[in-house]
Amino acid sequence: MKILVTGGAGFIGSNFVFHMLDKYPNYEIVCLDNLTYAGNLSTLDSVMKNPNFQFVKGDIADSTFINELFDNHKFDIVVNFAAESHVDRSIEDPQIFLVANIIGTGVLMDACRNHGNIRYHQVSTDEVYGDLPLDRPDLLFTENTPIHTSSPYSSSKAGADLLVQSYHRTFGLPITISRCSNNYGPYHFPEKLIPLMISKALAGEKLPVYGDGLNIRDWLYVEDHCKAIDVIIHNGRIGEVYNVGGHNEMSNIDIVKIILSKLGKSEDLISYVTDRKGHDMRYAIDPTKITTELGWAPTTMFADGIEKTIDWYLNNRTWWENIISGEYQNYYNEMYGKK
Repeated sequence: MKILVTGGAGFIGSNFVFHMLDKYPNYEIVCLDNLTYAGNLSTLDSVMKNPNFQFVKGDIADSTFINELFDNHKFDIVVNFAAESHVDRSIEDPQIFLVANIIGTGVLMDACRNHGNIRYHQVSTDEVYGDLPLDRPDLLFTENTPIHTSSPYSSSKAGADLLVQSYHRTFGLPITISRCSNNYGPYHFPEKLIPLMISKALAGEKLPVYGDGLNIRDWLYVEDHCKAIDVIIHNGRIGEVYNVGGHNEMSNIDIVKIILSKLGKSEDLISYVTDRKGHDMRYAIDPTKITTELGWAPTTMFADGIEKTIDWYLNNRTWWENIISGEYQNYYNEMYGKK
C-alpha cells in the first residue's frame, strides 16, 4: 500500500505519518508539503531515514507538478491534510485560502481521476457547520447539520468539501470526508491557542484571550484523530462524511487557566483582547456515525491529553523556540539546498 499524505509536515499530518508508519511498517508513505509558514521539516526528523518514507516539497495547487508526482508513484490512497488553516490569517488575506484549500483540492482529485481513480480522503473541519449557541448544550453537529460558515477559512474548507462530494457524484471518484473538532497535542504550531498559551506562560508574557474567553471548543487529542482517519480510509463507506469529535468541550478561558495552573503561573498573566471578527461561540461534534459504523471512539480525555501536551512542550523547547524565532524556515535549505 502506498499512501500520499499532503500537508504531512504540519501538525496533524505529521502525527498521521508517525501513526501510519508505526502501525503499518510495510506501507509506503510519500509526504508532500509546500513548507509554507506552518510546515516544519524538522518535525519529520524521526522518520527521515525510514526506507518506507519519502518527503517531497511542492504545492498541491500546481497541476503540472502534481501530475508528475502521480506519474512517478502508483498511489493507492491520497489523504489531503494540506490547507491554510488559521482563521485570523484568512481574515487578513482570504485569497491564499481559496487557492490552497479549494483549487489545491481540485488539482489533487483531478490527478486521482487521471491515474486510475485513486481513493481520496479529504480532511476537513467542524468549522464548516458554523457555531452553536452557548445556552443549548443539547445541540451537536451531525453530518446532516447544514453548512453555515463564519470565516474565509471555514468557507474555503466548505467549498472544498462540496467539490469533493461533486467529484464523487459526477465522476465516481471514491472519496470520504472527515470533519474533526479542534486538535491538540505534540507539534502543534505555536500560533494556535494551546501552544501559544504554553509558550507565553513559560516566557512570563501576557496571554491574549479573545473577548471574554467563553467560546467553547470540542478538543480532540491528535492521536485519536489519526486513528479515526486510519479507520475511515480502510473501512469507511465511499462517498460518506464522518464527524470526528473528542467529547471534550472546554471554554477558552478554562483551558488558559488549566495551563497556567499546571505551569505554576499566575492568572494575572491573562490579558483580554478585542474579539476576533465573526468569532464562533461553540463547536460540539456528535461522532455517533463513526462510532456506530466503524467502531472508533476517542480514548484520550482532556485532563490526560493536556498533561501530555504540556509535558511535550516542556521537553521539546528547541522545536517551538525555533519556530518562534523563525529559524525553522531555514531547515529545508540546510537539508536540501546544496543537493
